[in-house]
Amino acid sequence: MNEERRILKKCPISCFADEIDPSVDKQTALMEELGIGWVEFRSGDGKGVADYTLAEAEALMRRLEEKKIRVSAVGSPIGKIQITDDFAPHLEKLAHVAELAKIWNTPYIRSFSFFIPQGEKPEDFRDEVFRRMDRMVELAASKNLILLHENEKDIYGDIAPRCLELMEKFGGESLKATFDFANFVQCGQDTMEAYEMLKGHIAYVHVKDALFDGGRVVPAGQGDGNLRRIFGLLDEAGFDGFLSLEPHLADFAGLSGLEKNVQERGRTDTEAAFVTAYEALQGLLCG
Repeated sequence: MNEERRILKKCPISCFADEIDPSVDKQTALMEELGIGWVEFRSGDGKGVADYTLAEAEALMRRLEEKKIRVSAVGSPIGKIQITDDFAPHLEKLAHVAELAKIWNTPYIRSFSFFIPQGEKPEDFRDEVFRRMDRMVELAASKNLILLHENEKDIYGDIAPRCLELMEKFGGESLKATFDFANFVQCGQDTMEAYEMLKGHIAYVHVKDALFDGGRVVPAGQGDGNLRRIFGLLDEAGFDGFLSLEPHLADFAGLSGLEKNVQERGRTDTEAAFVTAYEALQGLLCG
């Protein structure tokens, strides 16, 4: 990698390592090989992150420290329920996730703004979304933590205008934006427009790309997400947040042609997909 030509030099690379393998040992082995020192921990060893006990979180922390890997964010499912689901137990789950974040020495918790019932208008649920977001942000503030709102498909904040609504209402020290290129594309949202609307709120980036035609996820820079252009704009703006690799490429049709000699290298398909995604990111940063 040509460090002299690299853009976004201040941005550490993190990843959703559970896309490598369910096993934490296998996750960290490939991370070590690639030189990735951060993980957005979402699941491992058969357990989703929010189901980790505090004792299990402490044990995981020791395992990661042995590999010199740190946690960039808790890849939590907070806010990824139906807006009509009971909220009280979900808020309790956020309180638990906040304790995990403290153990893992990260201020960041990935969050969402609730799935809207199919066929319904998101605007009809604005008041309830805002009520819940207010409670979540209040809890995060009380713990000196930061919720990172991800623009997930089919939630209230899936397109840029509604993401901006949330940021203007709740954004600040305890709520910031994660910019996910592929999710915007899959919602039909132009990412350049989204960047211009949200650039003052972006603290974290998910690196994956997609095509408007069919919404298929492809390696970074090969879709309609405008990653190269937006990376350049982030670089000019002095952005120094995490670039978190979220490949979603295990079923990518062109994988065999991109990651050569998969079997000869001894890689599984998911490992090969992850390496392909990592190399595509490096190509954007250094090309």
